[in-house]
Amino acid sequence: MTSVSLGMPEAPPPVLAPRRKTRQIKVGSVGVGSDSPISVQSMTTTPTTDINATLQQIAELTASGCDIVRVACPSADDAEALPIIAKKSQIPVIADIHFQPKYVFAAIEAGCAAVRVNPGNIRKFDDQVKEIAQAAKDHGTSIRIGVNAGSLEPSILKKYGKATPEALVESAVWEASLFEEHGFHDFKISVKHNDPVIMVRAYELLAEKGDWPLHLGVTEAGPAFQGTIKSAVAFGALLSQGIGDTIRVSLSAPPVEEIKVGNQILQSLNLRPRKLEIVSCPSCGRAQVDVYTLAEQVTAGLEGMEIPLRVAVMGCVVNGPGEAREADLGVASGNGKGQIFVKGQVIKTVPEDQIVETLIEEAMRIAEEMGESDGEDAVSGGPVVTVS
Repeated sequence: MTSVSLGMPEAPPPVLAPRRKTRQIKVGSVGVGSDSPISVQSMTTTPTTDINATLQQIAELTASGCDIVRVACPSADDAEALPIIAKKSQIPVIADIHFQPKYVFAAIEAGCAAVRVNPGNIRKFDDQVKEIAQAAKDHGTSIRIGVNAGSLEPSILKKYGKATPEALVESAVWEASLFEEHGFHDFKISVKHNDPVIMVRAYELLAEKGDWPLHLGVTEAGPAFQGTIKSAVAFGALLSQGIGDTIRVSLSAPPVEEIKVGNQILQSLNLRPRKLEIVSCPSCGRAQVDVYTLAEQVTAGLEGMEIPLRVAVMGCVVNGPGEAREADLGVASGNGKGQIFVKGQVIKTVPEDQIVETLIEEAMRIAEEMGESDGEDAVSGGPVVTVS
């Protein structure tokens, strides 16, 4: 068989726009700002008081590629659980605070990497910014000013009539000015809305107002399918302009699904190194094989592969050879057989019933060669799959 060059391209992949220049903050060990890679966040769904269940979910999120995790803290019992969770979590923990300002201080004292505060629903929040800023500064804790469409301050809501982009931004800029007035700058900002159009415009306006790092999110995005589409559209619109330093995909689904979607959005925009990618045709009347089944079987067989490998599973002679040739590994199927491509070269032709087995064998061989050259385990996490 002809020797084929494998591995990552030497030049960095192209992006749509350079990152917007921001100040830099730290969320525990994770940098947030234009000097750091864009991080992916999620939030636990377990009761924070159930420490073991929460730590187990954090471990699952960590394994799926989560960089930062947020936990809810609505009660004194939750606050009491924070020190153990913050200490034992493998990734930085953010405490999510609403209504009760005393839990902001409890979370800072507990050693959380950051605290999310919602100015719109914390009682007399503006009067306590000085004390919060001092406590956070003393403990090296960063803050997220989290403005939400559903919980704007009454005065701003009255002024604008509803949660417009301008209303969200006015709230955020005002709260930022209070922290800065007290010499505290280690914060990032979010201005979330459930409508991607309003959300995108709000972040565009906010990005013009200052150099704060921005946390992107479409709040209450919905069930998995709808929420994925809304988040991808909104994040794509902003990230393609260089706006955004950390993201959280909000889905009515298990948190691990949020991480999968978030990572895939960043990979699709070349903002995070690509891992396993399955390129498969949508099938049509030209298809001469069962592309759906082939793609599903190849995806299942390569689960856990972490190497940057693009695998094309194609079902006809129109686009099949071209797509397979452009991929790292691919098959162009037809007439009961499949041509197997590695880095643009046909290495063999196999019967249809051997296509899946052959692709998996070749992928494992490539992974082993790349793992040996990098000195790393190439099969450790889950695959990232796209269907085109």
